[in-house]
Amino acid sequence: MTRWAWVIDQTRCIGCHACTTACKSENEVPVGVFRTWVKNVEVGTFPDVKRHFAVLRCNHCAEPPCVDVCPVTAMYQRPDGLVDFDHDLCIGCKACMQACPYDAIYIDPDSNTAAKCNFCSHRVDEGLLPACVVVCPAEALLFGDLDDPTSKVRQAVGAQSTTVRRPEQGTRPQAYYVGAHAATLDPLASRHDAAYMWADRPAHDHRELVPLTRRATRRAAAEPPARVAYDVPRQRTWSWKVSSYIWTKGIAAGLGVLAAMWHFVVPADGARIGGMLAPWIALAFLTLTGALLVADLKRPERFWTILTRPQWKSWLARGAFIISVYGASLVAWIVLDAIGRNDALAVLAPIVVVFGLLTAAYTAWLFAQCEGRDLWQTRLLLPHLVLHALGSGAAVMVIVAVMSGSPMGSWLRAAFLIGVLGTGVIALADAFGRHRTANGAAAARALTRGAQARLFWAALVIGVVLPVILAFAGTIGAVAAAVLALAGWWLYGHAFVLAGQGPPIS
Repeated sequence: MTRWAWVIDQTRCIGCHACTTACKSENEVPVGVFRTWVKNVEVGTFPDVKRHFAVLRCNHCAEPPCVDVCPVTAMYQRPDGLVDFDHDLCIGCKACMQACPYDAIYIDPDSNTAAKCNFCSHRVDEGLLPACVVVCPAEALLFGDLDDPTSKVRQAVGAQSTTVRRPEQGTRPQAYYVGAHAATLDPLASRHDAAYMWADRPAHDHRELVPLTRRATRRAAAEPPARVAYDVPRQRTWSWKVSSYIWTKGIAAGLGVLAAMWHFVVPADGARIGGMLAPWIALAFLTLTGALLVADLKRPERFWTILTRPQWKSWLARGAFIISVYGASLVAWIVLDAIGRNDALAVLAPIVVVFGLLTAAYTAWLFAQCEGRDLWQTRLLLPHLVLHALGSGAAVMVIVAVMSGSPMGSWLRAAFLIGVLGTGVIALADAFGRHRTANGAAAARALTRGAQARLFWAALVIGVVLPVILAFAGTIGAVAAAVLALAGWWLYGHAFVLAGQGPPIS
């Protein structure tokens, strides 16, 4: 059985960029994006400086996380190990870009769909070599069947010491490097300054400029300094729409769960809030959640395909169905409450609770599939999302109770404070706790002392400290506490989303 692989011999590479231009020509890659590129890193201090090269591209992993996270099978793995993509199926959700630990996937500006190196599959299927291999003047690029003992790739891997990029990710990359300097393959080993040797870095390149971890600082002091002299720009993939989707989804989930609980805890006094207002508000926020998800797609007109042809390994696909079932249960709750069917509501309530909690929680499993963003792999994200949902649902119910003149039970205040304090403690534990990879530690440092520090600390003050103080300051104080907590949850979610994408991964 064929198993295609690369061997990239950096002892031969002369940094001519012929592979980059051949790839662009062969695959009609638009200006500004790249399927393969040559990273330049300068190591040492003047006058003892040496420039090292690394040819970077898709690693065609044996266990590709981009394939598992794709909700519509637009990114897929062939039997020969080649990871390819289908422009006609892609919805432009960009999840594959977050899942790739090697920054190898981009959004094609012409088709608004995901694309990357695919080994020139159209050539390979005709028995030809990829364009970059053919054009390399130093024969630094080898391509072949790793299971064939006679192939150059198999012989090179067997005869020489090789390494792969970011082996800690467990993706089993099929791109093997010979003689590559560690500073070229380790994304955190080199500084990313504001300017390269030929040009300033583009304003939309949001990678952190300097190493962010203590380990990187100590290593920089013990080893010759390294700086990236040339690299291709990388854009932030997810921003405020995703942060807002987490926020609105949490409110929708929490309101539904608390409405179902309210039905049993205070069935008489809380009928107006729990039976009628809360489900309606939850449905409104759930609708807004769907609108944000669709708006963030590069091909929003294809959003319906996530329901008609789902790829069930993807938590994006699973989440779409969870939200749909939860939305249907909220509609059923509203109808049953309107016709006075309390007996049926008692049966429906557990369903609302279960799917409400799943609606809040599934993003933790989705982010866990984003292998390229180690900060998001934290096990604390699941309880954080559940507490965020319950706390934000309680906050909205506090506001509605006060505005409608309905009684606000002590259990509702307790649910609100548990959500506020619980999410605050988890946020601090996540930011200052131990992370299993340097990438995760760098992103956490960005939260507390880096680019997202202002958002992070503002979120804790606005969303935790002030609400705890004001929650006991009468009715007006309770409303102010609820509003501030909601603002704090959005600020923290936004900081978390941005910080995870800060450290360079290529």
